[in-house]
Amino acid sequence: MKKLFLLVLVITLFIACQNQPQRYFENSTEIETVKAGIKAYESQDWDTWKANFADTAKIYVNSNKALSPDERIAVFKEMLSNIESYGFNDKMNEVEMIVDAKGRTWVNYWNHWKGTTKITNTEINIPVHLTLRFIDGKIVEEYAYYDTAPIVAAFTEIEAAKAVEAENEDSMQENQ
Repeated sequence: MKKLFLLVLVITLFIACQNQPQRYFENSTEIETVKAGIKAYESQDWDTWKANFADTAKIYVNSNKALSPDERIAVFKEMLSNIESYGFNDKMNEVEMIVDAKGRTWVNYWNHWKGTTKITNTEINIPVHLTLRFIDGKIVEEYAYYDTAPIVAAFTEIEAAKAVEAENEDSMQENQ
């Protein structure tokens, strides 16, 4: 009788474990949306990039202050005006989707962003982590985490190079 009880208990536990909904995914429509968004970002196709977001989406970049997709695009354009070339490393691309205990769908993206600045040709390499929440196939929240110090240092170097160039031009004009 004891063996029968243990057998029923083991079978019940096995069946109960099998009925759990899947919560971790390596392939999904949402993951493909994130990948397409990365490609749109790399090609500066802002209409395609923005189309992945809900109208009320909020984007948090190393901050608890939210930006709209349009505000984020403006920041991208300003930053990229100082960048000669940039992109993510396709070989280091890690993407997963989870459904949390509250039933919310999140996609996590890890990669390295690499860019080369205009004027100074400084190479910037930054690890990036994005976490994006989806509702009905659209991104409603994005959290972007990366170290901005290399970007700030590179842009400070650009400004210093511009100042030296302007100083040299003023000096040449005075000597004429």
